[in-house]
Amino acid sequence: MKSSEIHGFYKKTRSERISALKEFADLSEEQAKLLAKDSPLEFETADNMVENVVSTQQLPLGIATNFQLNGKDYLIPMAVEEPSVVAAASNAAKIARKSGGFTTESDEPVMIGQIVLLNVPDLEGAKKAIKEKEQGLIEKANTVDPVLVKFGGGARGIELRDSEGFLFVHLLVDVRDAMGANAVNTMSESIAPQLEELSKGQAKMRIITNLATHRKARAKAVFSKQAIEESFKGKDIGMTTDEIIDSIINVYKIAEADQFRATTHNKGIMNGIDAVAVACGQDWRAIEAGAHSFACISGKYKPLTKYSKDSDGNLVGEIELPIAVGLIGGAVKTNPTAGACLSILGVKTAQELAEAIAAVGLAQNFAAIREIATRGIQAGHMALHAKNIAVMAGAKGEQVDKIAEKMVEEKNIRVDRAKEILEEL
Repeated sequence: MKSSEIHGFYKKTRSERISALKEFADLSEEQAKLLAKDSPLEFETADNMVENVVSTQQLPLGIATNFQLNGKDYLIPMAVEEPSVVAAASNAAKIARKSGGFTTESDEPVMIGQIVLLNVPDLEGAKKAIKEKEQGLIEKANTVDPVLVKFGGGARGIELRDSEGFLFVHLLVDVRDAMGANAVNTMSESIAPQLEELSKGQAKMRIITNLATHRKARAKAVFSKQAIEESFKGKDIGMTTDEIIDSIINVYKIAEADQFRATTHNKGIMNGIDAVAVACGQDWRAIEAGAHSFACISGKYKPLTKYSKDSDGNLVGEIELPIAVGLIGGAVKTNPTAGACLSILGVKTAQELAEAIAAVGLAQNFAAIREIATRGIQAGHMALHAKNIAVMAGAKGEQVDKIAEKMVEEKNIRVDRAKEILEEL
């Protein structure tokens, strides 16, 4: 079995990193060459993806190492501009790995199409009429996408609820390995006229909702006391391992109690989730919207993760959130880099992709609150941010590392100081 625990990956040259990826993921020669290009997304391709294209905007594409999910190793592509995100995810995965990595699972890929009926004269009567015709409505919806039905997907059921005088009809559609927006929207539109007849109302909304409550992914990991202690080896933080774990749990409890903290708590989760989604050509905006909506589904905005201790005093982290992703359609096929990233990740189904993304979200969150609970978030982040400051000051090549190291040593990470050090070199 190939291992995602690649020692010193960050020390390797670009060509060495790509060679390691090629070997791990069995990338084709064409994909390897694509990753070696500074601009894999050609203008002609981009011009066909969106309107009024003048150029392409690039993000650094990094690889998070050490991930193990359900006994299988993964290298995780992450497209993100923020320093420390990739390193933090890799480090958290390394700690979790010592206890078997992440355990993940997910729901069937069922999305919700919303048809909202207005001016319904008898809400209860309309609900009864629609329920009586539910099977016929499902069959009607499935006629518009026979290919999806052929592959085992299609409309599965109808849910009804009313609020503020509106009647909400939720068409549940198994979209298989697609994100599903186009299929769900088309199916929703196909049954709207019949719903109007049955309800005596007007259908003014026939569109997918990004709050995919039937399509959640979950990940869980044990961060053992021994692994946490080893992760701070050589760093005097003045806390015992038990105190560190209790402090992490308290950081989580603060997020549970306070919306202001919960918002930043969840932002840290999305640092990882969005980075994988962008790299793999997913609709990260839909995932982000669904995640934050799910965070307040109880009526109060809550953290998407939770932490506790097991019987041995080890830290247990868990995450659950809706993640609607696909392996077919959209930028997955048109953007060659997205295709290469999915090859690196090696997922075979949309559910597997969702589970990998959930695990990254948990890893990212653990890494952040571990720092908050001990040394403070700036300790690791600023060390990596120092490189950006050095580049801003005009440093090139080896100068970047030298200036960054000097600023970190001085605990004085500023552009003016970077310029002074650059002049001294």
